[in-house]
Amino acid sequence: MLVRVLKQITSIVALVMLSVTAGSAFAAEDIVAAPAFSVAELTSPQDDGWITNGGTLSNQRYSPLNLINKDNVANLKGVWRTGLDSALEFRHNNQAQPLVFEGIIYIVTSQDDVFALSVDTGEILWEYRSGLTPDDAFVCCGWVSRGLGLGEGKVYLGRVDAKLMALDQKTGEVVWEIQDADPFAGYSLTSAPLYYDGMVITGYSGGDLGTRGRVKAYDVDDGAEIWTFYTIPGPGEFGHDTWPQDNDVWQWGGAPVWHTPALDPELGMLYFSTGNAGPVLGGGVRPGDNLFTASILAVDVYTGEYRWHFQEVHHDIWDYDAPNPIILFEAEYDGEMRKGLAHAGKTGWVYILDRITGEPLIGIEEREVPQEPRQATSPTQPYVIGDALVAHDVKYAPEDYDLVNEGRIFTPFYETTVFTPLAGVNWPPSAYDPETNSMFICASDSANAARADASQFEAPTFEGQFLGGAYVGAGLQSRGVYSAIDLKTNKLVWQRQFNDGCRSGSLATGGGLVFMGRRNDDRIVALDTATGDRLWEFRMDAPANSGVTTFMHKGEQHIVTYAGGGLFGGKKGDGVWLFSLNGNLNEVPAGQGAGGLRGPAPLPALNVPEGREADVANGKTIYSQSCVYCHGDTGEGGHGGGAELTSALEVADIMEVLSNGRNGMPPFSLVFSSEQAHDVANYLTAELLAE
Repeated sequence: MLVRVLKQITSIVALVMLSVTAGSAFAAEDIVAAPAFSVAELTSPQDDGWITNGGTLSNQRYSPLNLINKDNVANLKGVWRTGLDSALEFRHNNQAQPLVFEGIIYIVTSQDDVFALSVDTGEILWEYRSGLTPDDAFVCCGWVSRGLGLGEGKVYLGRVDAKLMALDQKTGEVVWEIQDADPFAGYSLTSAPLYYDGMVITGYSGGDLGTRGRVKAYDVDDGAEIWTFYTIPGPGEFGHDTWPQDNDVWQWGGAPVWHTPALDPELGMLYFSTGNAGPVLGGGVRPGDNLFTASILAVDVYTGEYRWHFQEVHHDIWDYDAPNPIILFEAEYDGEMRKGLAHAGKTGWVYILDRITGEPLIGIEEREVPQEPRQATSPTQPYVIGDALVAHDVKYAPEDYDLVNEGRIFTPFYETTVFTPLAGVNWPPSAYDPETNSMFICASDSANAARADASQFEAPTFEGQFLGGAYVGAGLQSRGVYSAIDLKTNKLVWQRQFNDGCRSGSLATGGGLVFMGRRNDDRIVALDTATGDRLWEFRMDAPANSGVTTFMHKGEQHIVTYAGGGLFGGKKGDGVWLFSLNGNLNEVPAGQGAGGLRGPAPLPALNVPEGREADVANGKTIYSQSCVYCHGDTGEGGHGGGAELTSALEVADIMEVLSNGRNGMPPFSLVFSSEQAHDVANYLTAELLAE
């Protein structure tokens, strides 16, 4: 197979510098098939590989490897970069964690294309192409895949069309596939499936679309269902009484699962957290705590039977869901070693629980909160004892709004627009260092506003988001906050901030380092775990909004990440980068191939093409794929806190903002062509804002 070279990079950068080396020693028949991994293999970090999405079943994303350390990390350089020629369109958000086994890297793009690459050369040994089109799935937040599962000679893939697949590890050919949910009713599979003891386990996504969340276990041999746990309990099931008994809103109650669960083989328990309730902003139609939304759950790994839960937010109306992966750990509390569980929530708190019982290891208090009867709000909410990762109030009123209740967390709303803290900790996976008991967490600090309306009493249409109201964006700037927190005390060790959102997974190592793909400006960095000081950075050709993996190969420690980019105006990318202390590829110069934020090199301008007739239908497609998350279905505002779009905007105004960015919105001139921007601008002025 021909070696892939860099596909999407400015011509200023020499292709020779970034090309992979030909001549792989591997042939397909030489690829080693993964065994039925033992408990020991799945619970202990593998020096020469990375065989689960979280590094081990504990999801710690920690490696004891220390050949790359504080003293020499500054010498880290690229070994090769391989372009995948996949997932470069507007809808794609590439977030996958690379897996490594016996000299092969396995990676999936958000197009659900899967690749096997040689560690030695970067050569693509096989590829599976999904062939999916935008008409094949209905998703809330862009096309996403966060990784793969591996075990018993198969690679496990969950696709955005809600199809679960097993691929032959040696060839990439399909072994089996199942369709267990309707993609046109909002269901999708975006997290990495988990292999364990003859099972493949996965949670279904579909938040904000009117779905009923679920986690399922399947037989690895043929995909036969073993068990199902519904995160919204039905009639007769524990927790159903926390939903109204006079309507069927529980059928669309939400609680999707966005990440790969953690697992304790000794206890036989599986752990995961859930998304928000549906309709997201409309609580009046669903009185009660609404279990198991915005919750941490433990179930029996072999039967799916409920064991315990802890709800982080009762009756959520703020989109304070729980998409960050669960981390399992052991530490001493009050002189006794305890089996702990930690989860960083969108509330900005870290919830530290006993994973046997679900009881807090560090105090969590129920406190009274302001009420809005029309939203059927909960009288109390859990407040964590310890340090918050982000502010729990809005310090300054947005230009055109007044603050209610000083913009504090859990301030309710109805028709009045209320600003509250936004984001906290989203999907980027955290890491944990068992040597220091520090958890490393990527968060964003901003604010957003919302209001409820009568649409909450209507069933979902599966044509747009199931909100029960509308977000009201003010285009406020978001800052990234990166934290180390001591899980024995729930106190901050250090924090660092930067001037845009934090959107990258973390990796902690025995070398005293924590790696992350930093920000949206194409850099991967290494920080000192003790202080947060930046010890190394490397600019790639696109942002790494994915996890970082490390492993040993032929006596060298390597780092691998996927610079897929694609979030919030960042340049789309398709590059898998391998690093080592013996690498000889230098970073991409600033402004040359750098996406996202304004850099030292001028960005290309988006100009109205003279005499061109806009393709409004194409503009609508682009808006739904790239803009809805921030600006919403109607342009009033969305999850990402984008500014409300007004009918006063003209085509030239929109083109200028897309070209240069404004307030918290980055420029899109490295993402859109002038023709594509022209189509979007005409869709907004002719249809969306004209209605």
